[in-house]
Amino acid sequence: MKDPMFQLDKELAEAIFRYCRERLEMDAPLDFGSHADSPPPSLEGLITAGGRDAIDTLQFFTDELAHRVVSIDSPGFLAFIPNAPTMNSRLFDMVVAASALNGTSWLESAGAVVAENQALALLAERAGLPAGSGGAFVSGGTAGNLSALTVGRDVGHVRHPELAMHEVRFAVSADAHSSIGKALHVLGIKALLVEPDDHCFTLASLERALAADPHPETVVGIVATSGTTNAGIIDDLEGLGAYARAHDLWFHVDGAYGGAALFSEQRELLSGIRHADSFIVDPHKWLFAPLDCCALLYRNPVMARKFLAQQASYLDVLHTADAEDLTEWNPSDFGLHLSRRARGLPFWFSLVTNGVSAYETATQAAITKAQYAAASIEAREGFELVRPVSLSIVLYRRQGWGAEEYNAWSDRLLREQVAFVTPTKWEGETVARFAFLHPDTSYELIDAVLDSMTV
Repeated sequence: MKDPMFQLDKELAEAIFRYCRERLEMDAPLDFGSHADSPPPSLEGLITAGGRDAIDTLQFFTDELAHRVVSIDSPGFLAFIPNAPTMNSRLFDMVVAASALNGTSWLESAGAVVAENQALALLAERAGLPAGSGGAFVSGGTAGNLSALTVGRDVGHVRHPELAMHEVRFAVSADAHSSIGKALHVLGIKALLVEPDDHCFTLASLERALAADPHPETVVGIVATSGTTNAGIIDDLEGLGAYARAHDLWFHVDGAYGGAALFSEQRELLSGIRHADSFIVDPHKWLFAPLDCCALLYRNPVMARKFLAQQASYLDVLHTADAEDLTEWNPSDFGLHLSRRARGLPFWFSLVTNGVSAYETATQAAITKAQYAAASIEAREGFELVRPVSLSIVLYRRQGWGAEEYNAWSDRLLREQVAFVTPTKWEGETVARFAFLHPDTSYELIDAVLDSMTV
């Protein structure tokens, strides 16, 4: 007798298809997250030895849990770094889930890997990386940065065998994403922490830090950012990248958010990425893919595979080719993962079906709306920009407000279902922050959010 857990319940399938269809057809609700009228229901006793009716459980999710989120597909989601997956990517994500794919290896899923690699090749081309660059889709920027810096550390140690593994260092801006510091901590190495010039990591700031450091010879790599999360600031990619090339240092560019600007009219600001040994960009951010999806690229994927490929007797069948032969491409060889869902496929499907021009238009829309918001802020009495707009991030202040006022305002906007906007800290001060991403965020909504600060 077949195990009933693995047999299709047609009634449940129809109920789930109906739920998905209705959710996709909604006019992008914002929903309430933790600000729902009542606290989340107790789930005590819900999991039992014998199981519960599936239709009833789906209804429980629909009635009690689904609205206790903040929906990332809402044009009113303007906090953190939003996520706005295209409709085609969301639909194809359902195909991936239903297909039971393991995107670990070429042997298991060559059809998925070749499609993912087409999307990666487009990103590498946009970044100016040479032919033959490649990598894999990993779960997010944190996993991408950790994987890339693992390779950079090991390459640096090979280049400097006189240094113990724990002695090698990366030059890192004080404004780098928190995941960079966490990655170095996990790797057991330290950073040369560089104080940036007005929050921008420049070649001049690097040279000052190296000149003042007693052991500059231990620096084997540089980490730059193509669009900081908090303010959208682009580091001196050209200067730092050229320096890295001239001094045989590993150059990693964290473009988790801002790397998507390669598809915008501001792409020239990111031209220095062409120097990178490793580069990440999250399609689940400004390239409109579902969570979770980070593109991790290497200039020399053979070298990455040398340090990251997992070796075990049962995995020997995956590594039968010559070490330099990448004909059979195993995504598990390029990141700190083994088993993985084929998370790049929804992005690939959306690229193929919508076309690159549509991505360029949608990416540029966020920048245009940030510039509109900045102009509206500057035209209002009692408002001022904290710093010039960069990419699609706007930092501004309501004069006279402190943390209490900003937090109360943010809570009210969500409770009233106007928008999800959260404050941030800038040089110790609590300020307001717009993070634009969804192309359907309207100018009227931007003005409504600003108007709400005068109530």
